[in-house]
Amino acid sequence: MKVHEYQAKEILSKGGIPVPKGMVAKTPEEAAAVAKELGGRSVVKAQVHAGGRGKAGGIKIVSTPDEAATAAKELIGTKLVTFQTGPEGVPIRSVLVEEALEVDRELYVGMVIDGAAQGVVVMVSEAGGMDIEEVAEETPERIIRIPIDPVLGLIPYQGRKVAYGLNMTADQIRPVSSMMSKLYDVFLDNDCSLVEINPLVVTKDGRVLAADAKLNIDDDAMFRHRNLQELHDPEQEDELEAEAGKYGISYVKLDGDVGCMVNGAGLAMATMDVTFAAGTMPANFLDVGGGADEEKVAQALKIILSDHNVSKVLINIFGGILRCDVVARGALMAAEAANVKMPPMVVRMLGTNAEEGRKLLEESDLNVTLVGDLGQAAQAIKALG
Repeated sequence: MKVHEYQAKEILSKGGIPVPKGMVAKTPEEAAAVAKELGGRSVVKAQVHAGGRGKAGGIKIVSTPDEAATAAKELIGTKLVTFQTGPEGVPIRSVLVEEALEVDRELYVGMVIDGAAQGVVVMVSEAGGMDIEEVAEETPERIIRIPIDPVLGLIPYQGRKVAYGLNMTADQIRPVSSMMSKLYDVFLDNDCSLVEINPLVVTKDGRVLAADAKLNIDDDAMFRHRNLQELHDPEQEDELEAEAGKYGISYVKLDGDVGCMVNGAGLAMATMDVTFAAGTMPANFLDVGGGADEEKVAQALKIILSDHNVSKVLINIFGGILRCDVVARGALMAAEAANVKMPPMVVRMLGTNAEEGRKLLEESDLNVTLVGDLGQAAQAIKALG
């Protein structure tokens, strides 16, 4: 689960991480009142679940409360389009009005779960700010990576290593080292999958503050954080992804035209590779899960078909707990309920009740091509054009 910047900063602040003075505003009048309290000069920041706001016009520096109100009016109720949102953009329902900082340096600090390291990895760089993605791609040597032992935690010397790696002054070494320890505590206490401060700024008067913050919480741990569930903002999610979440379906919308339905995340990745091998692109990642029934399968296929880019469907099922005949009946239910012409389907079924499932589809009115392996699936998808 993602949270907004102002929510992430509230969590960081409670954890002892210094953040700029500010408050969220949902109307121009509220924005003006916050700016007045801050002395007039402030920064008005659109609250959306996406990066790249500065380049997209979602962050405005103002000098007076009236200017803050004008900036908020221009943002609230509109959609912000950044390189992370796609052309449709995401809605702005509120803005964060913060003190304007006299910035001396912009740094990057992040913590993320790294499968290769089998734990949390700290990533820091002196090249913080809007272009950190370019730094990671073009000059990765400028990013310092420090794995954290899951048993020992973040050891004090690692906090000092971060501070020295960021070329902090002597009087900033201890505060930054302490900040890293607190940041790791926030990461663990909230079951985060990502905590990112970009930029971590050093002001001209020597303060070190989290000028921006991104925090993602592991969905599978939300049952332990009832207090955080209210931070969820479904308006920031893709409509189809939100719909899939209601049924416990793992779905991520992509840019291709091949709708994919699979049981198992690993098999889903292999299925996406099949679409690439066919010279096409997947329209989605979808794992219907091992315990799905006919209704859930039908809902999964309905969600796939709701994507107007989908021109063909690839179903790849290895029957175990989820029987192949259940998948076939679910597909027929979805086809019967569909208000549009069903696209051609390529189906590979192996495992429990595979023959029953294949027979159900063969005897249906659907345009189905049944295949026996992934190579044949790729050829069939390619033949559909």
